[in-house]
Amino acid sequence: MNLTHSEVQDWLKVYRSNDWKAPSQELRIYPSSIYIHDISTQGLHCGAQNFYFESNGAFTGEISIDQLQSIGVQSVLIGHSERRMIFKEDDGLIAQKVGACIAAKLPFIICCGETLQTRDQGAHIAFVLSQLTSCLSQLSVADLHLLTVAYEPIWAIGTGLSAHQVQITEMHEAIRNFLIQLFGAPADQIPILYGGSVNTDNATSIFNCPSVDGALVGGASLDPHLFYELWKALQA
Repeated sequence: MNLTHSEVQDWLKVYRSNDWKAPSQELRIYPSSIYIHDISTQGLHCGAQNFYFESNGAFTGEISIDQLQSIGVQSVLIGHSERRMIFKEDDGLIAQKVGACIAAKLPFIICCGETLQTRDQGAHIAFVLSQLTSCLSQLSVADLHLLTVAYEPIWAIGTGLSAHQVQITEMHEAIRNFLIQLFGAPADQIPILYGGSVNTDNATSIFNCPSVDGALVGGASLDPHLFYELWKALQA
């Protein structure tokens, strides 16, 4: 819930002044819903931060997949930690959202992550894999092209803290092994992103983790200059 309309236009001016082309990386933008049209008409991959699983009806304030696709949305986020914690989205609701994406053939990023208390108890891997089990069991191998996973340790979101390389590698490898157990060899191609206070100071070390395929960037994306520095770090 950041940036006014005029600030979005300023962001786009800086975006258009830089070279974002890359042979093997993909750039996606997930703006506030009221700015989707501004982003999608720039030729960018534009996603939505949230949606409701029903296709239509009397659900005041919600947005459906059909509505999002009609204005150019190409993917959605599901289960972001703030949706889970602030808006009390549970695993059942998140599974329904995944089902709606599968039915609509809409790509989605499923977010997962643990609190500091869960990590301190040594239950972080089991907790994250449980989150993924509850929402991905309905996914078939034929639908794997729709899936991206984003690991976002809750204790590192908006806190300035970031998991170190050993912690990131441990979790990403656990997620990869879980996906392969669930779907077989094709799961090796599912992108696994890291999201947790990614910034220009830690981006290089994060991207150097062999198990990290990219980043789900939060606050650092609000400054288009910093965001471009992250993009260049990914190319390197």
